[in-house]
Amino acid sequence: MMQSKPGLRIVTVAFNPGPELARMVGSLSAACSHPYELVIVDNGTETEVVDEVAAASGAEVVRPGVNLGYGTAANLGARGVESEWILVVNPDVIFGEHSIDALVEVAGTWPKGGAFGPLIHTPEGLVYPSARHFPRLVSGIGHALLGGIWPANPFTQAYRRNSSVASAHPVDWLSGSCLLLRRVAFEQIGGFDESYFMFFEDTQLGDDLAKAGWQSVFIPDAQIVHDQGKSWKQQPEAMLRAHHRSAMHYLNGIYDAWYQWPLRALLWLGLKAREELQVFIARRQG
Repeated sequence: MMQSKPGLRIVTVAFNPGPELARMVGSLSAACSHPYELVIVDNGTETEVVDEVAAASGAEVVRPGVNLGYGTAANLGARGVESEWILVVNPDVIFGEHSIDALVEVAGTWPKGGAFGPLIHTPEGLVYPSARHFPRLVSGIGHALLGGIWPANPFTQAYRRNSSVASAHPVDWLSGSCLLLRRVAFEQIGGFDESYFMFFEDTQLGDDLAKAGWQSVFIPDAQIVHDQGKSWKQQPEAMLRAHHRSAMHYLNGIYDAWYQWPLRALLWLGLKAREELQVFIARRQG
């Protein structure tokens, strides 16, 4: 539903997309009855699909001419926005019926909410743990060391805990694959931290919002499907290495005191060992 003076800007970041971009855009009509504007930030070099989707949907295309990474590109897509709400979404998401309406409706009842996230399903129908606790020393190390070999370990379960899916409630941070953002809160913290190329920019966003007095709110009545496995399967080694670099970058910011340098060194060693193990396993499986 494209009208003038919308109250919602939808921003998606594309990198040489396939048919998933058209599917995501096609799902908007049943998900949102509010006036909105759609902005596609094209980080890639293959423009045909983006141009076709934009022509069919009336979307604005922003081409920076270089791959900015996720958070920086999302910030670019949100630049100059005047609407109350910004919805940042991956192109490989499919919105459930009335899902955006549910996000906006519930968000309006949380005046201190800065970010709002839906219940996310995998293509197989499983609930993805998108509402999480901040990774800190004990839980983070336990999850990092055991998550890949023992998914049911208590550290991973605590880190990924969705809590109740019965009603909306505040959490530490939400998956960046689909986030409804209150413009004033997003602008107050300066948007996504652009020192992250990809991964952990959503964790940092939750941290930054919390420090500024805003909440991140999980809204299970809004539901989407996210096929996040596609990019991992295409470039598993590159994705694994990028994920671990961002994890270390985030932890360096949390434990940044001069006297914590031995801890930072231990965290780096642990993450590097985990990275090499996961890359080895990925190569074997590939």
